[in-house]
Amino acid sequence: MIDRTLGWPGGWRQAGREVRSSVTGVDWRFRSLVVAHAVSAYGTYLNLIALSLFSYEVTGTALGVGAVMAVRLLSGVAAGLAAGAVTARVTRRTVMVVTDLAQTLAMVVLALGARDVSPGVLLGAVLVLGAGNTLFNVALRSAVPVMVGQESRARANGVLVTARSVATVLGFASAAPVIALGGFGVAFAVNGASFAVSAAAVLALRPRTDADGEAGPAGATSPPPAPAGTGEPTAADEPAGAGEPADGERPEAVTARGEGRGAVTARGEGRGAVTARGEGRGAVAARGGWLGRHLVGLAGPLLGLIALRGLDALASASHNVALPLAAGAAEPSEPALFMTRFWSAWAVGTLLAHQVLKRRTHGTTWGERAFAAGTCAMSLCFVAAFTGPPAPALIAAALAAGFADGWTEIVYTSRLQAAPDRQRDRLFGLSATAEQSGFALGTITAAAALETLPALAVVGVFHGAAVCGAVALLLTVRTHRARGTTDRSPTGAPAPPSGDKGEDTHGTSTGAGRLPGS
Repeated sequence: MIDRTLGWPGGWRQAGREVRSSVTGVDWRFRSLVVAHAVSAYGTYLNLIALSLFSYEVTGTALGVGAVMAVRLLSGVAAGLAAGAVTARVTRRTVMVVTDLAQTLAMVVLALGARDVSPGVLLGAVLVLGAGNTLFNVALRSAVPVMVGQESRARANGVLVTARSVATVLGFASAAPVIALGGFGVAFAVNGASFAVSAAAVLALRPRTDADGEAGPAGATSPPPAPAGTGEPTAADEPAGAGEPADGERPEAVTARGEGRGAVTARGEGRGAVTARGEGRGAVAARGGWLGRHLVGLAGPLLGLIALRGLDALASASHNVALPLAAGAAEPSEPALFMTRFWSAWAVGTLLAHQVLKRRTHGTTWGERAFAAGTCAMSLCFVAAFTGPPAPALIAAALAAGFADGWTEIVYTSRLQAAPDRQRDRLFGLSATAEQSGFALGTITAAAALETLPALAVVGVFHGAAVCGAVALLLTVRTHRARGTTDRSPTGAPAPPSGDKGEDTHGTSTGAGRLPGS
């Protein structure tokens, strides 16, 4: 067995000689990269508080703070839309290094001019932070299956979620002392240094982030691409379990509908070829415009998954905005203690989720149904936390919410990573757009609603919408799979072409059949 997940000196290394952690199941280089990313995440969360306070000091109005936040979110939305095109032109590792260095420079500018920064400079720095954070995360999430292998992606995502949770708590907890002792300049300098650490780690470790014949960490190369015109996917290009054909058909086989993974059509054309209806990815994209270019080849449940992610972000904005109000009402003398207990319990819950999921069968992940169920549980737990429970019950609710949050994060990320290599960039770009758009809309609407409604009502309505979205996704998945069953003949052979089903040229089923990662 040959290790195709990471390049090593001397070419491909035998799997029996891999240096892998018996605890996490992922390579030590990846864990080192996660540690560096956690340092960067710590600086980011510290900076969220510092930048909000600094924005008010620079602009002098709540409207100015809102404008700064809007620029950051909108730049992230735009970066999400462009992420697929960016990573198609340069390697994901390049994207990660450049975005880290750009954010380092932005924070150095703010740190040096903290005493006298114009609103224009502040907005420019915020724009770089919003776009850079989104592009980095899209590149990192898309690269995980290449760095650790498809079978280890769930565990790797758990390590990332664990690191993020710890960084969140430490960043929020240390923001006030850092600002009090050194001012905004020191807080910005710490954040800039954290980005520099992340960039240095990527440059030093040189993880293989792309499965298209790019050089590995020490010059080793990935498997060569298949000869032109064969339509045969490479081992690195096709994820385990992605787009598996039903009933034991060979991936290369030509089905009755002229479909198959990278199938050779009746005219001998390979991947990306024009199908029997004369339509390929380019034709559909051209006919559908911008939306077609981003959505072509994606299954209904997969789009529903991303839409639910955006709805979940909208709901999450409501409890983030309402939590300070609930803290002030529950413990007027010590609201910070209330929030510390809540977020600490939440972080412990996310850690537990990783511990549970990493004990699953190696290489298996749940899909849309598990994500929908986790979203329902998370929403109900957050609503329960705003009912005014005693401290032990509050901690239990926050712990359960954190567990569901970590669960859904790992399941969701692993599900998108089951897609073929170059489709992942598009998926995570769309996901980032949905998440940031949902959070921005949720922040604005929840803040407005809290002016007249109690926190419980606002959080209940927003998370109720997320629960409804989760139920809708479950129904969509059920209908999608039922349709796949009825579209087969009594012998189990695929039905004749219906005109509305097909298979993505990279292997992700868009019609009947089992979705990868489900």
